[in-house]
Order: sequence, then structure tokens, then C-alpha cells
Amino acid sequence: MKRLSELLPDALVAFVITALASTIQAGEKRLFTLDDVTSIREVSEPQVSPDGNWVVYVVASSDLKEDKNTSALWMTAWDSKRTVRLTSGKTSDVRPRWSPDGQYLAFLSDRGNDDEINQLWLMDRRGGEAEKITDLPGGVSDYDWSPNSKRLVLVGRDPDPERPLSTRKAETRTPKPIVIDRFQFKEDETGYLDQRRCHLYLLDLAARKAEVLTPGRYDEGLPAWSPDGSAIVFVTKRGEDPDRHNNFDLYLIDAKTGAVPRQLTIHEGPDCDPYWESRPAWSPDGRLIAYLQGGPERLLEYAVHQLAVIRATGGSPRLLTSALDRNVTKPHWSTDGGSIFFLLEHDRRNELARVSSSGGPVARVLAGRFDLNDFDFGPDGRTAVLASEPSQPFEVFALEHGERRPISRQNQELFEQLKLATVEEIQFKSRDGTPINGFLVKPPNPQSGAKYPTLLRIHGGPALQFSQEFKDDWQLFAAHGYLVVAANPRGSSGRGEAFAKAIYADWGNKDVEDVLAAVDNIVSLGVADPQRLGIGGFSYGAMLTNYTIAKDARFKAAVSRAGSSNILAGYGTDQYTLDYELELGTPWRNLDVWLRISFPFFHADRIVTPTLFLCGDKDFNVPLLNSEQMYQALRSLGRDTQLVIYPDQTHEIKRPSYFRDYLERSLEWYDRYLMTPAPGQFPASHQ
Repeated sequence: MKRLSELLPDALVAFVITALASTIQAGEKRLFTLDDVTSIREVSEPQVSPDGNWVVYVVASSDLKEDKNTSALWMTAWDSKRTVRLTSGKTSDVRPRWSPDGQYLAFLSDRGNDDEINQLWLMDRRGGEAEKITDLPGGVSDYDWSPNSKRLVLVGRDPDPERPLSTRKAETRTPKPIVIDRFQFKEDETGYLDQRRCHLYLLDLAARKAEVLTPGRYDEGLPAWSPDGSAIVFVTKRGEDPDRHNNFDLYLIDAKTGAVPRQLTIHEGPDCDPYWESRPAWSPDGRLIAYLQGGPERLLEYAVHQLAVIRATGGSPRLLTSALDRNVTKPHWSTDGGSIFFLLEHDRRNELARVSSSGGPVARVLAGRFDLNDFDFGPDGRTAVLASEPSQPFEVFALEHGERRPISRQNQELFEQLKLATVEEIQFKSRDGTPINGFLVKPPNPQSGAKYPTLLRIHGGPALQFSQEFKDDWQLFAAHGYLVVAANPRGSSGRGEAFAKAIYADWGNKDVEDVLAAVDNIVSLGVADPQRLGIGGFSYGAMLTNYTIAKDARFKAAVSRAGSSNILAGYGTDQYTLDYELELGTPWRNLDVWLRISFPFFHADRIVTPTLFLCGDKDFNVPLLNSEQMYQALRSLGRDTQLVIYPDQTHEIKRPSYFRDYLERSLEWYDRYLMTPAPGQFPASHQ
């Protein structure tokens, strides 16, 4: 047989080879798989160096051999021409922060600790290995540099007086009884709470010595140094019993041991609630402090939190975003003090915005069909943002001339191999005419005229939203042949306070109508098979799944992970007793409300949907007993159901093998009930 070059002219040979190479390269694109879920690197916490030449960030990944998640620090030059991995090993390195003089890079790490408690570590940019700077028995959870780079303020937890000196001793020692004497006595991932608290410590870098700044019986956090280094603002809850309210306030204290803090804000609601992860920010001249002011305490997470400024000497605050009716986070002053930048949560995205420090209209700095999660400023206006879109996980970008330029490319090699599903924005109306929005995810290889098995996915919160970011479960389900519809029902954030509080003390009513309207809309478009509908979610998404299948029998399969249905059973067994009492009242005074919102359990006989329940056995957020009760109820009724319990897992499933198991079981459950095609439709294997 003659070779190709003997049959064709040279130019034609070159053309054919190029065409074949292009075809082969295009053919290398493959569908998203379970293996890809644990291959994705999660990028976070971008920090621009004081000279503006580098951006450091955290990269988290799954160590499949050790079956744990680890994180390391990476650094990329501003021009993106050089990337350096700064730390490595089987540890978690987080919270990188440059010293203001640029000489050091600090970070928190559990390296060298059998008990996985974080301490503060320091890297000298002139060279050498990272050095552990602190050895606080209770660990370090946060910190901030002083302006002169000679001191740091730390957030450290009281040590456990019963804690042995080593893990080895703990294994041979009988644990002492747990004595409870607090109103809030449990917290997810922390466990049962005693009287130990988190305090501020002052660390002298030269002496390597930390001294407590705020002793006492309160928790303090989110510290920030004044520009002249004389004072520190921080956030705390005080009063006779801080567990019985959610009224966080800003306090100011001189940066010297023995100083007495003074209260700055007196608003009857949360100011800089730590849940929002937004540190108070000083103006460059030290006269003003920008922070987040929440709504009335009784509205909890439904209330919109606004950008406010207050004089460092105290007084009445000034609200800068009261006309927005949208949540803001992460305030950051401009260099000249004339503006404050922040993240603005809007319809299905977070945008970078700014407002004059004296008030006025809000200007969008960076917005589009993507989601922003964080940002940081360097000199000369250099701005790094953390952004994601439906086809790309979060990565670090430089903001230049209103556009994004890639800096980190941690997932580029992986995603160049993948043929992803398309994600479209959708809008529709609920039964009462309320406009609702969401997303539609189509399988990567759509068949003309096909009606697909369809999964309704529901987010947690409830005051969160599905946004323009990459979702690995959406891609996995779509690659498996499913149409995915995701709605932002009433109760979601991003649409204003009235939209969020529409479900106040009325869970499983309007939000059920809204997610059902999402399914009705897709069915009406002729792409969803109404006989092959599935539903599922996590946390409040699982709760709303339970509400929905108790009201509507159209779904042929459900996956409910870490949800609840008997809200009465949650009182005193999860971490939300204060929230329940503020929103629902106490069960003995408002039993009708508690029973009404517990209807999926008390009317479990209405549920006919085969349901898979999953939960971690150490979940103190939505404890396992909630899933156990629903499983037992459906099993007693003879329904198809199964309960999967993940040992030593809290609300989030963090062990990589368990998270993979959750996704794999979800696929198998949906396939069992949804992948038998209706007459004239395409089976999933042909898609």
C-alpha cells in the first residue's frame, strides 16, 4: 500500500494532515464525569502584593490517596508570565496576607499539628522556609497586619482545659462528661459549646510573643487596624447573654494590652455579622469606618444588609446604599478615600460596584454574565477579582479597562478537554404572577425533538441564590443525559428584601409554587418529559424538596441531602434555636405555626416519590435525626426509600470519597426511576 505522500501533492498532504489533526483535537473533547468533580481546583482569596507585581491566592484540591482536601498558596506575576507554588504538603494553608511593607507573607496553616488547629506562619520574601509564629493552644482563626508591619492582631480561641497535650494521649484517655450551661450549646463543625470564647491577641513580631487584648466572656472577630496603628475596630455580641440575640456591634479598642473597648454602633440589629465575612474598613485618613448594617434582628437573613459609614469617634451612621434594596459585602476604600468599593449581590450574580463616601448613585465597576466572589486592590489601581461563569470555576483575573484578564489558570488544562453543557438564563411567572428566574442546563449533545428526563435542583439558604457560576453537579447530571432546571424561588436573595422575606414563617408555600412553576415552564417548552421528573437539593434545598414532594406527586425520584421536615424536632437539636424563636416563636406558644411548617413529616402519607436521604452523622446544622425521621416515615408507609449516613461528616461532606459517593448514589437513584424512556423518546445512552 502506498503512503499518503505518494498519492497526493505536498500542499494537499499538508492540508489533509492539518484537517485530521484538527478533527482529532476536536474529538478529544469529552463529557464531564465523576472523576472531574474531584479534579477541579478551587481558587480563592486573591491578594495583590504591596508593590503590585504579584497576586497570591489559595488553591484547594482533593488528595484522593489520603482521602482529604488540602490547600496550598500559589503566586502569579501581575503580567501572568510566571506562576510559583509557594507551599505544598498534606496540609491546609489559607488566609494569605502580605505585610504592608511587602517583606513578609503571612498565612494560617494546620501543618505540624495532629489536631488540625491553625497557627500563624510567616514567609520572608528574601528567602528561607516558612516559620511558625504562634503556638496558641486554641489556635488562630483570623488576623490583620498593623500598618507598620511590626505587629499583628490575632483571633484566637480559649484553650480546652481538658484537652491533652497530644492526640496520642487523647486516644488512651476516657473523655469527661460534656456539661452544658449555654443557651446556644451546639454548632456545626465546632460541636458542643462550652464557655470558651474567641478573643483578640496582640502579637509582637520581633519578640514572637502574643498577649490577649480582649479577655472576658465574649466572642470577638473581624479585627482591622486603624491607619495610624493606634486602634483596632472589631465585631462582637455583648450583653447579659449574647447567645440570646443576634445584635452584633462594632467596638473600638486602643492597640495596647489593658485597654478598654468602647462601643461604636448601637443599631438594634446585626452590624458586620461574621456570617457575611466582611471586615470593617477604615478610611485612609482614619476618620471613618465602613461596615455592613443589617436589618431588624427578627428578619434574620431575609433582611438586606447595607453599606454604612460611621465616624471613628462614634455618632450616627450614614447609610450609603439604602436605595439599592440589595445586599452588599466586602467594603474597601479607594486610595484617596473618595469612594468605597464593594460586592453588590444582584439578580443571579455578584458585581463589583462603588459609591461616593459622601453618598450618591451606585456605579457598576465590573458586571456581566459571571459571578464575583472576592477582590483586592494593589498600587496604581491594580485590581484582582475572583470570578466564575457557568463554563469555568472561580479563577483570579486582573481588572483592566473594565475587562477581565486571566491571572490564574488552575483549571485550564482540565477544561480544555471537556465538552460542557450549555447553561441558559430563564424567566417565568409563578402561579400568582410573581416573576421568577433561574437557569436551564441542556445536555452537551442535544437531540432535536427529544423530551429529556429532567431534574429540578433547589438551592440552600433559603436566602441565597443560584448565580452565574460553575456548578459541578449541574454539569455531571447534564453529561449523564438529564435536563437540569434550577430556580431562585421567593426566599432567595438577589431580588430585594420583600422577595426574600415572602416566605417568613411560611416555608414550603410560595417557594413550592415557584419551583413547580419552573418545571411547568420547561415542560411547556416541549423539552422536558413530564413523565420523567426528578427533584433534589441540599440543606434548605432538601427541606424544600421534602415540602414539594409532599404537595405534588409528579416527581418520580427525589434526593434529599441534610434536610428536615419535622421542624419541631429541630428545636433544641440543631444550632438554630434563636432563629426559630425570632421567626416562629416558641413551640408552646405558637404550636399551629410549627405544625404547619412541619407538614411534610406530619403528612408523610401524601408522599409517593421514591426518595433518597443522605446526611453526615456529625451534622449539627441540620442533624441526622431529621433524615432518619423522614426515612422511617416513608419506610413505614412502604414507599421506596433509602438512608445513607456518612461517618464523621458535618453539614458539608468534606471527605472526597464520600462526596463522590453522594453524587454517584444520586445518579444511580435518578437513573433507576427516570431513565426508562417514554414511547418515542430517546434513552439516555443514545444522547
